[in-house]
This record gives sequence, structure tokens and C-alpha cells, in this order.
Amino acid sequence: MWNPWKLLYRTALGCMILEIFIHNVAQGLNVCMSGSALSCEECLIIHPSCAWCAQEKFGSARTLMSRCDLRQNLQKRGCEAHHMESPSSSTTVVKSEPLSSKGSGPTQYDVIQIMPQKISLSLRPGDQTSFKVQVRQVEDYPVDLYYLMDLSLSMKDDLDTIRNLGTKLADEMRKLTSNFRLGFGSFVDKNMSPFSYTARKYQDNPCNGYKLFPSCVPSFGFRHLLSLTDKVDRFNEEVQKQMVSRNRDAPEGGFDAILQAAVCKERIGWRKEAFHLLVFATDDVPHLALDGKLGGLVQPHDGECHMNEKNEYSGSTNMDYPSLALLGEKLAANNIYLIFAVTKRLYVIYKNFTALIPGTTVEILDQDSKNIIQLIVNAYNSIRSKVELTVWDQPEDLSLSFTATCQDGQPLPGLRKCADLKIGDTVSFDVSIDARGCPAPGTQQSFTIKPVGFKDRLEVSVDYRCACGCTDQTQANSTHCSSIGQYTCGICRCDPGYLGARCECQEGEAGSMYLSACRQAEGMQICGGRGECSCNQCLCYESEFGKIYGTFCECDDFSCARHKGILCSGHGECHCGECKCHAGYIGDNCNCSTDTSSCVSDDGQICSGRGSCACGRCQCTEPGAFGDTCEKCPTCPDACGTKRECIECRLFSSGRLSDNQTCQRLCKDEIITVETLKTDDPNAVLCLYKTENECVMKFTYSEHANGMSVLTALKEPECGAAPDAMTVLLAVVGSILLVGIVLLAIWKLVITVHDRREFARFQSARSRARYEMASNPLYKQPISNDYVETDFSMYSKSYNGAAH
Repeated sequence: MWNPWKLLYRTALGCMILEIFIHNVAQGLNVCMSGSALSCEECLIIHPSCAWCAQEKFGSARTLMSRCDLRQNLQKRGCEAHHMESPSSSTTVVKSEPLSSKGSGPTQYDVIQIMPQKISLSLRPGDQTSFKVQVRQVEDYPVDLYYLMDLSLSMKDDLDTIRNLGTKLADEMRKLTSNFRLGFGSFVDKNMSPFSYTARKYQDNPCNGYKLFPSCVPSFGFRHLLSLTDKVDRFNEEVQKQMVSRNRDAPEGGFDAILQAAVCKERIGWRKEAFHLLVFATDDVPHLALDGKLGGLVQPHDGECHMNEKNEYSGSTNMDYPSLALLGEKLAANNIYLIFAVTKRLYVIYKNFTALIPGTTVEILDQDSKNIIQLIVNAYNSIRSKVELTVWDQPEDLSLSFTATCQDGQPLPGLRKCADLKIGDTVSFDVSIDARGCPAPGTQQSFTIKPVGFKDRLEVSVDYRCACGCTDQTQANSTHCSSIGQYTCGICRCDPGYLGARCECQEGEAGSMYLSACRQAEGMQICGGRGECSCNQCLCYESEFGKIYGTFCECDDFSCARHKGILCSGHGECHCGECKCHAGYIGDNCNCSTDTSSCVSDDGQICSGRGSCACGRCQCTEPGAFGDTCEKCPTCPDACGTKRECIECRLFSSGRLSDNQTCQRLCKDEIITVETLKTDDPNAVLCLYKTENECVMKFTYSEHANGMSVLTALKEPECGAAPDAMTVLLAVVGSILLVGIVLLAIWKLVITVHDRREFARFQSARSRARYEMASNPLYKQPISNDYVETDFSMYSKSYNGAAH
């Protein structure tokens, strides 16, 4: 029988399904609509752009997710502004006292080197907020320096050198600060086998039977000899008393000593308001964690102070050596800068340690420690020339990124460090922070931002904006929910056993009229084959892999791209088949970091200007360039020019990098000086340049298989000797005379040849005249004498007659 009400219901239902489908298609990649938000709180956590409409009569009664959408979409659909729940992150400065300009004097206990000092953050998940931190290395800041010396037998000549170190070091350090204190301690190694000589004959004198040095004191782990004091003569007195000892193996127990010097603050005398320097002088490698197992020490170091009444380390033979991680943690916690003063052959080993222990630096110590004062001054200047931020107790669900603005005023994204500073310079860092999720309601967390080696710190407290204000008006057994559910934020939360937007259905009810509302399109499976249709809605199945959700169970949180088997690389969240990356990561599987700090070369450029930074790694584009930051490139056009500056500053203390700090920072290649430069190495590039005095400097640049850059240079530039004036004069005069003689000889030769040719021609003509005279037609026979005489007589007569 034809039922008009049934036809009207089906028509309305079809129009509603069509409207939902068209709306979802139009939304495209609308992350709010594609989420699984069934409540206001779930909506807020999907994305910071999502808002929830708590208005009573809003949207369609068909779907709960229609209330979670972009703010502008909710407004278009009729949601009034005061019914929208969309909190945002905010920053509140709690304490911000101005930075100090000087560290000593009557205000030394109130010195401030970081601003602000306290900040409160209110974070909505995914909504990034930021704040600025300023740091200044103030002038004339108090300095505490503890000198920790290796007293093994190989350091005997070093001990002789530093016997008057206190006075000289104090004089130099007072040029840098008016408030300086000095302390002293020594170490050898654990007094147990196999680290030291333990036989009975060695107990009082480990050097027994050693011909080169027959007498020394028993081995010891660490011995604190002088607490920090401004009376430097006490330092000299203590050093005068010391004698060396002898251990068995080459490595020393220096890391035991460093840890005790760091954590025994009261014994050492570290001041809270001072710059802490720990100088570690040795000529050999240290024992590391797990080395103690060779002597049966299986207990890891506990990181605590173990000093007995004799000021000696009492745990030396009870615990293993400390690890690098523990050492770094304790040094940072006590604001101590560690300076490794080691011999040249150990430089690379300790340089690798500095990369693992924040706030450490390494300097090359002469064999007899004669350069120790200049070494300490250089290290102090190097440390004071940089500022680096560290984060302590960072909650796991918070993501931080830094942008440094150093003395040149240029922002450097991804960096939390500034170098090449002068004392008194102020640098700033922009810190961006966002929360990746919501902890339990009412949770408050905190973390600390602290410059390495500073006592000053910024304390940051965090609370989370994950709750909606509309939940305060929750109505139990509301008539909006058929009196069998709670009405909160515009929706019903039905009692167990009931479903529907108004709790109008019971679980298990199903019929053909409802099934079409559970298909995403005609002909497709009900609820995508991953759920059941109940009361016009899909109830998605549970999965051991994760959560299945969506209007038609079309979404889940486990079908996103993976990297090395990890969903979204562990740096993102999976939303409906698409990775939503955490701050600082991009890519389909969020495996690409946007942090560029690992791509910055020593000269401050990204990939040394020879490539681009992609996913935190340099991709070198310059032909021939290689290395972690494309810093190696023997065949690059600018290779010789770059290395020339290092040759000038390292060998001749000249050029653009002549400043010692800049030279040491940028020029770390090994430089070998030779008398004669070999240029036959096919893997080396020959470089030449003209010096200021018109000499020529030559050097070669090559890369070894171990990755080290090597520069081989002449000890001195090649210069031509000045010519002798007398030699030049004689050479000119001789040249003129020689040219004149040569010209005369040529002229004589030409004349001689010419004369000989003319004479030969004359002789030839004369010979022809002699033999051809008889037949010469011009020749006439002479007249006879008679005829002549007759004629002559006649002539005479005629003449005489005329005369008369």
C-alpha cells in the first residue's frame, strides 16, 4: 500500500545523504572534516585551524562531525561566533629584568646575562607560538679556574714547567677579569691491576727498578690539592710539593678526575656567580666507560661526589670510569667549561670528544707545557666569543625550533649558536614552540633554556588549551538526548546501549532504510567493509594496527607512508592516510628535516656556498665538492683562494683571517712546510699567489683518503735577488763594444769581398787585351822613318821661313 509518509522520509534521507556527500567532496583536503572528532576536545586536537560549534540547532542531525570544521566554514553554515570553541596559543612574560653590562663590583651577585627570565606558555596542540631570548656576555665577569693535571711519569717535565704557573697565569687573567681564583688537582689512574703496578715491591714506589726515574709516589685516581682561591702563591706552593707517579697502561684515569672536579662543588669551591673553567692537561688518551671491566669493576659510575677526608677520590677502585654522556651531563649541570690541553698527536681524538660533550674545547699543549698560559688565555677568549643555547627537561610532546640573530643582524634559521662575538655583544634567538598532543587534564609542564656554561637560565612553564569552555554547561539526562544521555557542546553523549544524534536508536537496530546512509556512494560496501551500520551511522571495527574512523570508516591512523618501517618516520601523525608532520619536518613520510644547522660550515655558509641543504644534509652542486658541508673541493675555482687565507694566517699571521680566533676556527687543515715543493702528485692542486713584496708563494692542496685536508707549503716565499749595479753597467758596456766589433767585422768582410770581385774583373779584362792586340781593328801600322824625316824637314823649313 502506498504510504506518503514513507516516501517523504526516503526522499528526505536521500537529499541528506547527497548533501553530505557533496559537502565532503567540496571540502577536499579539509583536515577538520576528515578527522574522527566526536567531541569538542577531539576537534581541537586535530588541527589548530579547526573549530567546534556548540550551538544547539546547527547543521544536520545526521552527523556529529559536521560541527568540527574550519572557522570560516562554520560561520557560513550559520554558527554564531560566541558558540565557537577555537582557543589559540599564547605567551606571557612573567619576569624580564634588563641585561647587565658588567660582571664584577658591588652588583656581581645580581648579574643578568639572559632576558627574559620566566615565561608562561598556553599551548593548543599544533598551534605554534614563539618568543625571543636575548643573551649577553657581560664584561669583567668573575672567573674560577681549576687546573687538573696528569701526574703520570711522562708528565715530569710538564710539572717542572708549571711550578710558577700560578703567578704568571693570574697576571694574564687579570687583564681579562678583575676577579680571578685558581685551584689545583691531579690524577694518575685507578690503583689496581691491570691499570697500575700492584705487586708488593711497587706498592710504595711504582718506579722501583726503572733506571730512567727510580723514585716516584704510589698511583692514585684523583687528588684535590687546592680549593679555588685568589691567593695564587698557594698554587705555586702546592705544585712545588708534587711528585709524579707511574701507571701501567698508556691510558689515564682523567675522566674520573673530571667528574669529581665537576660534582664536588663545595670541596672545589666553585662560585655560583662566576665563569667556571676546568683545564685538563695530559699527554695520553683517557679510559672510557666499560674499561673498568678489565679490572673487575662492573658497577657503572653513579655521577656523585666521592671524596674522603684526605680529599682523594674514594670510589676509584669501586666503580667503572664515567661515560661521555654522564660527563657531559654533569659538566653542563654545574656550568663548567672543559678545556682539553693535550699534545699534538692527541688533538684529533680529543676534538672528537668535544663534539659529544657540550661546552668543551681542545687546545694543543707543548711537550713540556711551556705554552700553557697562552693556551688557557686563547681558550678563554674562544669560549667567551660564542653563545650556544641548550634545552633542559624538554617534554616529549613539545617541539622547539630556533632562529639565531647574531652580531651581523641576519636571522639564521635552525641555529641556536652565535660565534665570533666580542665581550659585551648582545645576540638574540627566536624560539618557536608547539605541542603535539594533550596530556591528562590539569597537567602543567616546564623546561629550561640555558646558555652553555652560564648560570643564568630562562624558565618556561607550559599549560595546555585542550578543553572547551562549553563542557562547563553539560546537562545530564537532557531532553535534547531523549532523557537518556548527556547534552554537552551541542551534541548528545548517549547512555550505554543507545545511539543516534539524539540517542533515539538502540544498538542492534538495522534495516534497509538505514543501510544507504552508511555507503559512501552507490554500489560501494557498507561502511567501506570496515564497520557496521547502526541507526544511520557507521560503527567502525577495532583494529590491532590502530584506529579506524570517519563517516564511512574510510579513514585510519595506520595506512600512511612509512620510513624504515616507522609510521610517518616518527615525526608526524597519521590522519586518514596522510602524514601530518610535526614542526621541523616535511615530506610524504615526514622524514625530511627542515633544520639546517647540520649544513652550516665553519665559515657560517650553508653547505660552504657549494650546494643546498635538503633534509638536514648537504647536496653538493659544485663539481668536485664533497664533505658533510661541501667544505672539501680541491678543484673548485675558489679552492686556492680559500686555502691561501689559511696559509697567510697560520704561517705568516697576515691576511684577512689574521685574528687568531677566526684563524683557528676556519683553518683546521693540517699544514706541512717544506724547503722544496713537489708538484708531481696527481691528486694535489698547485696553488700560487704573489705576496705584498712581489714574491711568489707556492703550496699544494690535497685530500687524503681518511678525509683530512692537507696543505703542503714552502717555508718562505720565492723571491728573486736584486741585480748588482756594477754587473749591469759592465754588461751594458760589453754589449755595446761587442755589437761594434761585430758590425766592423761585417763591414770589413763586405768590402773585402767587393774588392776581390773588382780585381778579378780587372785581371780578366787585362788578359783579354794582351792576346787580342794583333788582330785589333783599331791598331794602325806605324809610319817609316824616311817619310817622317821628309815631312819633318819640310815642316822645319816652312817654319823657319815664316820666322824670317
